[in-house]
Amino acid sequence: MVRRIEVVPYNPRWPILFEEEADRIASIFGHEVVAIQHIGSTAIPNISAKSIIDVLVEVHNIERIDDFNETLHQLGYLPKGEFGIAGRRFIIRGDEINRTHHIHIFQTGHPDIGRHLNFRDYMIAHTEEARDYSRLKEELARKCATDIESYMTGKDEFIKEIDRKTKAWKDNTS
Repeated sequence: MVRRIEVVPYNPRWPILFEEEADRIASIFGHEVVAIQHIGSTAIPNISAKSIIDVLVEVHNIERIDDFNETLHQLGYLPKGEFGIAGRRFIIRGDEINRTHHIHIFQTGHPDIGRHLNFRDYMIAHTEEARDYSRLKEELARKCATDIESYMTGKDEFIKEIDRKTKAWKDNTS
């Protein structure tokens, strides 16, 4: 079975689903957790997104997270290791086809923590660019309905441009 890319209009339940998941994550990882943040498109009001909640978990020690893999499996999660990003642990809630959450775990100090949070905050503050991103994702989902690699590649330049703008914006708002 092939995973279908479906981009849907903003759902006001997404922040609630994030909060529920944050509580579950906190109970699983306990004192390892420093912070849990809602990231990705479901964290940006009024834009379309894949209905998968992205969760960023900042932890004290990334190496200890692997000790939870068996517990995660028992609770319906699929740990994927670094999954292409050094220093991250990536966990799917669900399976390869049907998933509800993507959990990105980083140790305190990892540069991707700030990058994800800054992207989210920039898009919330810049609604026209957020709408442009929404339209891009909708178009890509139509063109690449079952090709996640092409979908991701299609978003790549837009995301890189926002990351560049985010740095200047963050410097001016700090």
